[in-house]
Amino acid sequence: MATCHSLTKIEGQLSGDPLDLKMFEATGWILEEATEEETALHNRIMPTVVRPPKQLLPSQPDASAEQDMELAELSSLYEIGIVRQFPFSSGLQRMSVVSRTLGEKCMDAFMKGAPEVVASLCKKETVPEDFAEVLEGYTKQGFRVIALAHRRLGSKLNWHKVQNINRDYIEANMEFLGLIIMQNKLKAETPGVLQDLHRANIRTIMVTGDNMLTAISVARDCGMIPPEDTVIIADSLPPHDGQAAKITWRYADKPSRTTRLEEINISLENEVHLEEPKTQELYHFAMNGKSFAIIAEHFPDMLQKLVLHGTVFARMAPDQKTQLIETLQGVDYFVGMCGDGANDCGALKRAHGGISLSELEASVASPFTSKTPNISCVPSLIREGRAALITSFCVFKFMALYSIIQYISVTLLYSVSSNLGDFQFLFIDIAIILLIVFTMSLNPAWKELVSRRPPSGLISGPLLFSVLTQILICLGFQTFTFLWVKKQPWYEKWNPLTDVCNHSDPLNVSDLNNTEVDEHNIQNFENTSLFYVSSFQYLIVAIVFSKGKPFRQPSYKNWPFVLSAVGLYFFLLFIMFHPVEGIDGFLEIVCVPFEWRLQLFLVILVNAAVSVLVETFILDIVLWKLAFSRDKQANYGVTPAAPTPQGLIDLQGYKCLSWLCPRKTAPKARYMHLAQELSLDPDWPPKPTTTTEAKPRPENGSVYDIIIINS
Repeated sequence: MATCHSLTKIEGQLSGDPLDLKMFEATGWILEEATEEETALHNRIMPTVVRPPKQLLPSQPDASAEQDMELAELSSLYEIGIVRQFPFSSGLQRMSVVSRTLGEKCMDAFMKGAPEVVASLCKKETVPEDFAEVLEGYTKQGFRVIALAHRRLGSKLNWHKVQNINRDYIEANMEFLGLIIMQNKLKAETPGVLQDLHRANIRTIMVTGDNMLTAISVARDCGMIPPEDTVIIADSLPPHDGQAAKITWRYADKPSRTTRLEEINISLENEVHLEEPKTQELYHFAMNGKSFAIIAEHFPDMLQKLVLHGTVFARMAPDQKTQLIETLQGVDYFVGMCGDGANDCGALKRAHGGISLSELEASVASPFTSKTPNISCVPSLIREGRAALITSFCVFKFMALYSIIQYISVTLLYSVSSNLGDFQFLFIDIAIILLIVFTMSLNPAWKELVSRRPPSGLISGPLLFSVLTQILICLGFQTFTFLWVKKQPWYEKWNPLTDVCNHSDPLNVSDLNNTEVDEHNIQNFENTSLFYVSSFQYLIVAIVFSKGKPFRQPSYKNWPFVLSAVGLYFFLLFIMFHPVEGIDGFLEIVCVPFEWRLQLFLVILVNAAVSVLVETFILDIVLWKLAFSRDKQANYGVTPAAPTPQGLIDLQGYKCLSWLCPRKTAPKARYMHLAQELSLDPDWPPKPTTTTEAKPRPENGSVYDIIIINS
């Protein structure tokens, strides 16, 4: 415990693997490293020295003063130098050192690592007969177990030979010493975070280098595996002696409840319907790195089925963690990864979203680094990512509607040889669009993580429906305004002499003798009416598209957006109901009767009501529920959460409205295809004491058939 580690001192403080730190601190020993001056003086690298403190050898009650002095002197002289270090390797799952005690002629080799690996390198007679039972007992309780071994090296082995010796020679024929039992308690935030992810129908998988039974125990303690669910362990054996690779299935424990009844109604391309209730087992697969490698090589199709319900992957090497993420991505999962060590760098880089829980090696490869060393940042990152995605869609839809609304106005005015004025374009682009675009994107993320997912692309049904319906609404109300203004009894081709304000207000400062004709025909009743309506339409679609729950905070909490929208709203009302000659002249709008202004205001109110009704009730309540309620009916590798009142409402809405847009085709994601196939397979999941064998076909030795053998 005092010598077999890779600790070093940085600025006077011990630094290294957290497990090594805890283990060395438990000994109470002191570690000293040679200074640069000492190394240069001896012209070679001086070994790291560890020694017990003076208080480690306490005086005996009946000992004399001379004996106490001898014990203190012995304690100060007893020290061990670490001559050679073989660092920990994830592939080997062990580390070892060669040390020499002061005054001893022979050197010693110490090794620690995974118990099953260390035991395999020890002499059989030194390993207790109940080793496997004791190890299983501790690992089932969730303890982290490390084995220790020792070997006395020959006297002919000197310092120079040790520096060139092979690692396999040192780590052979060791004597088993015992087990170190360590408990890595769950952090207080972990169960709550996993519960939030579970309620959001987000799968959580444990990938670790620890013992499998330890990992399963921790997974149950943190809620990753519910107590009533079955855990199926896949043990694989490689081909040997002409026999094909095999997978042996065994259950880790007997659950209290293994099944539950659910009604499943699956519609596929071949019109297969299952109306009768079917027993759906809630199960999780667990395997170690060795089995994972064999299954990936000899059972590639089986591996995809296993990762669909795989929850615990133990004794995994760094490259296997990366391969696991690639397999999950191969069945169209979006994968996030949390890690805190150098072994996780490859997986953090390969995942769609990697989060480093440490600011050391893992932070270099990870796109995100958490300042808090726990997984509480995961829901926050998902919420912020979803809010950012929805904000991007909102801005995109608003800019699309802005272009279309302006295009409609210009097209209608072209029909009467008119157009929007230069300063009207300038007012719309700068005063309305620029201000709204910058402020509507400031909504913070919603405070809770919900099960509903945002659309993953611009080409999606709800998004296209939203844009197209708002285009039709804006087109309809602008066209109505353009045609209705011509039906008014006071309507005629506008010129300064026929201006309504000049007739209604004899004190108006307008120059009645100014008969200058507008060459571009900008100032007319059609232009003014469409300018008022279209200006309000920009604000309407901005408010409609700036959605809040379930991905963003409500718009009324976005004060810059609220102030901008309210300010523009009252300014447009002011120039519409209280004409000012300077503003009207700048914007090239004409004075219209007060009754017509009221009618325009009524048109604007109806336009706003229709836009909100279509976007909020038809799109959000009907189409979104239909799009996502279907996916909730199937289990795509996620253990179903307890139904909530809102979930029951969604289910009833699905049953009542599914006839509007029934699904005729199977889902696109591969993991959904696999879930449907496995739900129809009577032999899945594999039963206990069942063996799956990979048998090569005679015509092609590289292709394997899956054969189920019941023992």
